[in-house]
Amino acid sequence: MTDTQPRVLVVGEALVDVVPGPDGEPRDLPGGSPANVAIALGRLERDVRLVTLLGDDARGAAVRAWLEASNVVVLAGPTGSGRTSSAAVTLDESGAASYVFDLDWELSAVPDEECEVLHVGSIATVLDPGADVVLEAFGARKGRALLSLDPNARPAITPDRAGPAARVEELVALADVVKVSDEDLAWLHPDRDPVATAARWAAAGPGLVVVTRGGEGAVAVRPGGGTLEVPGVPVAVADTVGAGDTFSGVLVDALLALGAHGAGAGDALRALSDRDVLGAVTTAAIGAAINVSRPGADPPTRAELSAATGDGPEVGRE
Repeated sequence: MTDTQPRVLVVGEALVDVVPGPDGEPRDLPGGSPANVAIALGRLERDVRLVTLLGDDARGAAVRAWLEASNVVVLAGPTGSGRTSSAAVTLDESGAASYVFDLDWELSAVPDEECEVLHVGSIATVLDPGADVVLEAFGARKGRALLSLDPNARPAITPDRAGPAARVEELVALADVVKVSDEDLAWLHPDRDPVATAARWAAAGPGLVVVTRGGEGAVAVRPGGGTLEVPGVPVAVADTVGAGDTFSGVLVDALLALGAHGAGAGDALRALSDRDVLGAVTTAAIGAAINVSRPGADPPTRAELSAATGDGPEVGRE
């Protein structure tokens, strides 16, 4: 790790999305929410490592190759079953995706890797037995790294809301930045307004909570109740696979560029101006729009993001 290239550690599932192809036949596409976040950061030329589990099978080899092609260092243990996890994807008429999972998450430990950002999220944070390991690793790095969380609720895996909701609350209290969709919040806390929940979370610890609203844009909530609205980015949607993950990855990249990483990251995040935060969230929305304009999880490269934001080739870099 160098002064000019902070290391990002991502912990969570990598799997194969089984999606309908143009001819209606299923096809395998590598994915998994944390893996997609790692891919987004790798394509933005960040020093990123993914702690995950992969089977010793053709799917595992394909997922590893996909990650490494985007410059992600893969720190993968074996799955207990020997199979790489999978998710059967169904797309509705708008391209919105739903999932049915075959998942193995028996993570035994997170390597004691030095990092300046730790990102966790999705199934890995709520599915036992690995979820406890993720929580422990997250807490152990409090004050040492920027702690990033994307809950990415998965009712198909955890239909009983109480346990996952309680675990998410524990993680939120530790996190510095939380990205969460309005759909996630509607499932986690169905009787509460999503932005009100985000405000409660921002008061509990994080320096920034961002609620994404699909094509309607996003709302950034800061401690003290301040909110910043980011409009949706007009785009022809191929499908929504990986949209939120791309948003998370680009947001982390933008915060890194603003100096929010390493020890004291929480204070650095709170010290950012509203203009800086608005710029970071807007860039994340643009990155997500690029992803949804093409099939599957396909985050932009640095050059593509720079072209879309109208900035020079060094946008997002320190």
